[in-house]
Amino acid sequence: MIPPQTIDKIFSAAKIEEVVQDYVPLKRRGANLIGLCPFHSERTGSFTVSPSKGIFKCFGCGESGNAVGFVMKIDNCSYADALRTLAKKYHIEIEERELTPEEQQHQDDREAMYAVNEWANKWFQDQLWNTEEGQTIGLKYFRERGMQDTTIRKFGLGYSPNKGNALTDAAHKAGYIDKYLTNDVDTLIGTGVCGKNEKGEAYDRFRDRVIFPIFTPSGKTVAFAGRILRKKYDKDGKEIPMGKYVNSPGSTIYSKTNELYGLFQAKQSIAKTNLCYLVEGQMDALSMHQAGIENVVASGGTALTQPQVRLIKRFTTNITVLYDGDAAGIHAAIRGIDMFLSEGFFVKVVLLPDGEDPDSYARSHDASEFMEYIRTHQQDFIRFKAQFSWEQVKSDPSKRSELTHDLVESISLIPDEITRYEYIRDCAELLQTSAEVLTRAVEQQRLERRKNATESYNAQRREKEREGILTSKPTSTDTPTEKSENVREDRAIIGRMSKVDQNIRNLTQLLVRYGERPFFRFPNGQTVSVGNYLLQQLDADGVDIPLPVDKRIFEEFRAHQNADGFVAETFFKFHPDQEINALACDLIADRYQLSSIFYKVAISENVVQDVEQRSEQDLLNELVPQLLCELKLSLINERIAAVKKQMESGDTDQSLQLLGQLSELQSVKREICKFLGNRMH
Repeated sequence: MIPPQTIDKIFSAAKIEEVVQDYVPLKRRGANLIGLCPFHSERTGSFTVSPSKGIFKCFGCGESGNAVGFVMKIDNCSYADALRTLAKKYHIEIEERELTPEEQQHQDDREAMYAVNEWANKWFQDQLWNTEEGQTIGLKYFRERGMQDTTIRKFGLGYSPNKGNALTDAAHKAGYIDKYLTNDVDTLIGTGVCGKNEKGEAYDRFRDRVIFPIFTPSGKTVAFAGRILRKKYDKDGKEIPMGKYVNSPGSTIYSKTNELYGLFQAKQSIAKTNLCYLVEGQMDALSMHQAGIENVVASGGTALTQPQVRLIKRFTTNITVLYDGDAAGIHAAIRGIDMFLSEGFFVKVVLLPDGEDPDSYARSHDASEFMEYIRTHQQDFIRFKAQFSWEQVKSDPSKRSELTHDLVESISLIPDEITRYEYIRDCAELLQTSAEVLTRAVEQQRLERRKNATESYNAQRREKEREGILTSKPTSTDTPTEKSENVREDRAIIGRMSKVDQNIRNLTQLLVRYGERPFFRFPNGQTVSVGNYLLQQLDADGVDIPLPVDKRIFEEFRAHQNADGFVAETFFKFHPDQEINALACDLIADRYQLSSIFYKVAISENVVQDVEQRSEQDLLNELVPQLLCELKLSLINERIAAVKKQMESGDTDQSLQLLGQLSELQSVKREICKFLGNRMH
């Protein structure tokens, strides 16, 4: 485990704007930086980074946090791994405390697997450049395919020799064990650079193949793809059927659905040009990159996945898909594009001439010629899909109907209303139908999707309530499509909190922002802080905070408020409990810099005052008692409702007693309302 003093050093060194800009292009806007949110689809940037506060906040989807939280979300890693990433970025040495056996084993497994992959990558490259077999077979192949030595080295290409178990033997000699050389399909431990035979013995998985290493966006080697160069024959001379490519198996550090070939080498060019070219194979990406078109990545010959789409979205929302010009290439271009549309991408498709693929075309043309072809032949995806399919179905009414439904499905995924309308107009003209009919169909499709998402969310929420868990944010199973469209509707569904919960949340925001601030001073000079006063009042009234994270924040304040140099905002936004620091960052990051809580209360009472002209201390003097009374009023209303429900049951023995309770509660309510009315007016 990383010691607290080292964590403090990492937080102090990590500048939120520098961390975010490694993944998201940002533009200066006043004191803050603005960009497109990497966590949901949007056309206008609502993702805000505040260097002064050290936090990020998306006002579209609600995601917020500090530098460590951002790395955790964007890299889908643990808190400790995010700290290690930032420590490496800022050259901070980590001396970790003793871990639990389980924690130590998990960390050891991951580090060992990365170490094996890094070693294997260097070994493959050494075999390519420094052995006779590697030069005469592997290097010759790459050069015959037009690869220059600089490109081969830049992408770390290698070769695995046809010599028994050369890699396995070398790995054992270097001290690597089979647990991490092979792969366990149940635990997903092990890199799989070696396979296991029926006896459980390791052997070279990639033997007699050229090697394409696969890197994470940060440059770690996570997997390999090996391409066969020679046909294999058995002892009778019959050809042994073999796949052209062998790939690393899935593991705890690698999933083929989460990676894109060439992204590590292309990410800077993608961000700079605000455009990404997507091709299918590794050689396609290599040839285009070498030709000067460096903002290109490859899907690796597999079906496109949502995580891959989101990888690209870290750097741009403009994608151009290049595929072969044959029928298979055209159908490949159509499959999977809907995921880009649902994430708010502008998608174009380029079909190359018959008999050409991006690799061959890049080798026979220079960058300017290739770019000119793209410029003159690229088509907007929806228009391309409609025009291509129309020629095949225009004479068949049933197939025309299928095409219409298919186009409606694609258009309905587009978040931007104006863009949807433009596509509807184009498709209506081509399909010889009414734009109004298509519009109704598209909106019906979107309504149905939102309805399904709402039902799914409500079912999840009911399950959480049965387990005693409350949340005000989407669950991790919310679909990306529904997060991206009609954000206000989604947030309205998600954000339903009881009045008591809302009052508690306002008090939590006060505590996080101003907890250590003095609230009033005794004649002897002693002061009571805002947070301490809130705790005293809640304790005196016996209020049990119903929101689990808010309750932990109050408990943490109670335990640490007297520590030297305690500042509530700093303490909570860098708290090791990820739920606490996420909520704290959310409460700190508000559209109103001075008095967001007062605005909420004033607006709710329809009495918006000139807040900016008053000091924060003046506002605190009003807000603290006012929000406490708001909470008391909500609690009284709940008790009144409960008493009335008891009275409706018709129990005459308790009627007089309940009537007395109701009278007392209503009297207290009148006093609270009178107090609140005087303060607001």
